Amino acid sequence: MKQKFDIICDTCVPLPLENVDTDQIIPARFLKATTREGFGENLFRDWRYNADGSINNDFVLNNPTYGGQILVAGKNFGSGSSREHAAWAIADYGFRVVVSSFFADIHKNNELNNFVLPVVVTENFLQELFDTIAANPKAEIEVNLPAQTITNKSTGRSENFEINAYKKHCLMNGLDDIDYLLSQKSAIEAWEEKSK
Repeated sequence: MKQKFDIICDTCVPLPLENVDTDQIIPARFLKATTREGFGENLFRDWRYNADGSINNDFVLNNPTYGGQILVAGKNFGSGSSREHAAWAIADYGFRVVVSSFFADIHKNNELNNFVLPVVVTENFLQELFDTIAANPKAEIEVNLPAQTITNKSTGRSENFEINAYKKHCLMNGLDDIDYLLSQKSAIEAWEEKSK
């Protein structure tokens, strides 16, 4: 069982870039591994490090001013290839929520499958979040999965977000697809018995 998801209230890491694709999230040269561990250290690798391997101090993940479990990203996050490794890298780094005004569908599902909650907000609300974080890097955002709301604690403004009911159940109960099937084992066996 994975970590159950309920309400997260935390500071944010702002990434106000549009059209961030999966190759920028995790470059192709890091896709050789077959387990999910260790991908976080290469999240946004080519932005975090310079060509000579030194740290790029100008990139937000290298700026100690920002931190938290919530990544606030620009419009059209996760476009490009369908690599699940991009979601692995986001989860392994420690992000539990990604906020954007638009996600590529496959990447959005990959995030859900890896216990990262993609929250779609309006462009106005997204801009407000970027403005709030710029004014106060310690500003907190509350993401309430049971109520399906996201709240800017600095302004009090909230928006509702959509999520598939099955995925919501899985996140709130710390279940992946196999865990869910196993949780239904007795019901499946009873149905099979009845269907003989």
